[in-house]
Amino acid sequence: MRKLLLFSAMVVAAGLAPAATAAASVQAGPTAQQLLAKTTSCKQVSNGKYKTDEETGRTIAVCDAGSAVFWKADMDVDCDGQPTARCNKNTDPWFQDGTAYPRSDGKALVADETPYIVVPSISSTWNFEKAGLKGAGSCAVIYNDKVLYTVIGDTGPKNIIGEASYATAKALGINPDPKNGGVDSGVTYICFKNSKVSPIENHGKATSVGEGLAAKFVQG
Repeated sequence: MRKLLLFSAMVVAAGLAPAATAAASVQAGPTAQQLLAKTTSCKQVSNGKYKTDEETGRTIAVCDAGSAVFWKADMDVDCDGQPTARCNKNTDPWFQDGTAYPRSDGKALVADETPYIVVPSISSTWNFEKAGLKGAGSCAVIYNDKVLYTVIGDTGPKNIIGEASYATAKALGINPDPKNGGVDSGVTYICFKNSKVSPIENHGKATSVGEGLAAKFVQG
């Protein structure tokens, strides 16, 4: 016992104990169930509804939830951004080499590296900016009891909702292939109002910011 006490004293003197304490105090964000419990009813803020794909009907509403807005949709895979081996004109027939919101170095995002979501371009159906959302805003994406914290990285068609980057799909266990991947339903997108992740491409920062906002959201 005396040896153990002496060793503990040496650890404290060496400054190792505070680091261990700090590591132990780190907490993850809310569970998928806690977040989904806040999305059981919809206070619709979109002027009408969105399609999930060009050939489908308008069935998806954007809903207000206090400090966030949310929608429940499918997930189409966005490969737009800097060309890579996985995301380019050959792998994705709809590929574009730019994103609405660039990285901190001014270049486009990298879809197979950065988890980001796509919001519909501003239209009479919904103006995401007036709803308190903006580029690099923080969002939680939930699928199959998994929660992934992402950023708003791109804008898409005015009449379609439910799209996210290759990296988002892969992290959630969804087929990330831009041609035949994605999933037809079961994805919940929760975007926190007046939030920003900086730099936009830093997923670690996106996670820490998102976890903090999500914790406040479920407590609200």
